[in-house]
Amino acid sequence: MTYENVLLFFGALALFLYGMKMMSSGLEAAAGNQLKGILEKLTTNRFLGIAVGAAITALIQSSTTTTVMVVGFVNSGIMTLTQALWIIMGANIGTNITSQLVALDFAQVAPVFIFIGVILIVFVHNKKAYYIGEIIAGLGILLFSMSQMQQSLQPLQSEPKFLDLLTTFKNPILGLLVGLVFTAILHSSAASIGILQALAVAGSLTLENSVFILYGINIGTCVTSVLSSLGSNRNAKRTALMHLLFNIIGAVLFSFVTIFTPFVPWLADLWPNSPAVQIANLHLIFNLSTTIVLIPFGKYIVKLAEKILPDRPEDMLSEQHLRYLEPSFLKTEYHKVGSIAIFVTSLQHETERMLSMARTNIDRSFSVVRDNTEKTQEQINQTEDYIDYLNKEISYYISHVLSVEMVEEDSVTINAFFKITGNIERLGDHATNIAGYANMMDSKGLRFSETALAEVDIMKKESLEALNLIYQYKDEGLSDVLLAKMRDSEQRIDDLTREFRKNQMSRLVSGSCSGESCVIYSELLTDFERIGDHLLNIAEAIDAGKINNFKEAEEQVKVEPQLA
Repeated sequence: MTYENVLLFFGALALFLYGMKMMSSGLEAAAGNQLKGILEKLTTNRFLGIAVGAAITALIQSSTTTTVMVVGFVNSGIMTLTQALWIIMGANIGTNITSQLVALDFAQVAPVFIFIGVILIVFVHNKKAYYIGEIIAGLGILLFSMSQMQQSLQPLQSEPKFLDLLTTFKNPILGLLVGLVFTAILHSSAASIGILQALAVAGSLTLENSVFILYGINIGTCVTSVLSSLGSNRNAKRTALMHLLFNIIGAVLFSFVTIFTPFVPWLADLWPNSPAVQIANLHLIFNLSTTIVLIPFGKYIVKLAEKILPDRPEDMLSEQHLRYLEPSFLKTEYHKVGSIAIFVTSLQHETERMLSMARTNIDRSFSVVRDNTEKTQEQINQTEDYIDYLNKEISYYISHVLSVEMVEEDSVTINAFFKITGNIERLGDHATNIAGYANMMDSKGLRFSETALAEVDIMKKESLEALNLIYQYKDEGLSDVLLAKMRDSEQRIDDLTREFRKNQMSRLVSGSCSGESCVIYSELLTDFERIGDHLLNIAEAIDAGKINNFKEAEEQVKVEPQLA
C-alpha cells in the first residue's frame, strides 16, 4: 500500500466523518425542539419507546446522539430508566440506516447531492433551506468519501502481511477488542462499519474476518454515552450502563451463534456478490435480534444496572450542588453529539429549584418579623447562600453554552433563563433584608404594633400569591393570561405599599410607634415592593422565552447544628 493510498484513506475518512456530522447537524436543526417534545411525551409502552428511538436515530443519523440525549433526559428527571432502555434499544436499530445507505452504492450520484446541497447553503438565504442543504450535501459527501475509501484500500487485497493479520481477527476476543477500541477512538459506530464495508468492497476483507470486529463495534459505540454520564446523577450513569449491557449481551450471544452455527456462511451466501450489503445486514440482524431477545427482560436489565450502581448515602446529602446541570455541558464534544434541548430542560429544573428556595425564604422572612428565632434566621442565611451559589453556577453554564452555535429560538430561551435566575437571586436578597430587619428590631429592643404586624401578614400573603401565579398558569403556556394576572398583582403590591406607608405615618404622628421603628418599617415596605417588581420581571422573561410547564420543586436546605 503506497503513501498516496494512506493519504487518500485518511482524507476519505475525514470526509466521511464530516459528511455524517453535517447531515446529522442539519437534520437535528431542522427538527428543532420536536425531538425533545417527542421524547418528553413518551409513554411507558415499550414498543412505542423502541419505535421512537429507532425513528429519531434514523432521522438524525446517530445512535450516539440519541443515547446522549437520553442520558441527559434521565439526568434531568423527565425520563425513567425503563423508558430510557426502550429508547436505547430503538436507537441501536435506527443506527443501521447509515450502513444501509452505504450498501445501496449511490457513489455515482454523490456529486449531484453535494452540488444541490451547496447551492442551497450558499445561494438560498433561508434557514430551513440551509439545514436541508446541510442534509443533502452531508449525504453526498458521505457517499463520495466511501468510494474514495474503497479505492484507497484496494491494494491491501494483495498485501501478504495484511492478509495474515486478517486471520487473527477470526479470534473472537481479538476481533471484539479491535472493533471496540477502533469505535471508541472514532466515537462513531457508523464510521467504523463504513470502513469495514470499504475494506469488503475493495476485496480486502470477508464477512468471516469482520464478524467479531462488527460485534466489538457495537460495544465501542457505548463509550460516548458512558463519558457523557460522568459527573451526572446515579440514574444517568445507570442509563449509560444499560446501553453498555445491552450491546455486551448481544455481542456475547452472537459470538456463540457465530462459533457454533453456520450463521455467517449462510448470511454470506444470501448476498454473495455484495460484501457491503452482507455487513450492513449482519449489523441490522444483530441489533434487531438482540432487541427482540431482550425486550421481555427489560425490567431485569434495569434492576441489574441498579444492582451494579446502587444508591450511595452521599447522593442524598444536601450540601450545595447542581442536581441537573452536568459538567458534560461545558465540553465542546458534548455539543457535537448532544442537543441543546437537554441543556434547556436541565436548566429549567435547576431554575425551579432556585425559585423554590427563594419562595421558602420569602415565607420565612415575613414570619420572623412576627416571631423571630435564631434557627429560622440560620435557615434563611443558609438558603440564601445556596441561592447565590445556584445563580453563580447557572450563569456560568449559560454563558458557556451561549457561545455554541444554535437556533435562534434556543438562544432566546436560554437568555430568558439568565434574566429569570438574576431576578430570583434578587428575590433572595430582599427576603434576607426583611429577615435582617427582624434581627435589628430585636437588637434595639423594638417591636412593631399589632396593626403593623397584621400588615406584614398581608405582605407575606400577597408575595406568595404573586409567586404562585408562575405555577398556577403552567398549563396555559404562560401566555398573556399570566402576564395580565402578574401585572395586576404587581400593581396591588404597589397600592398596598402606598397604603401601608400612609398608615405608618399616621401611627408615627399619633405616637403609637417610634421614629426608629418607622424607618425600619419603611425599609421593609421597599423590599416588599421590590419583590413584586422582580416577580413581574420573571413572568415577562418566561413569556419572552416561551418557557412553559414551570413545576413546583420542594427544596430543603440542611442546617448544621450550632456548636455549644
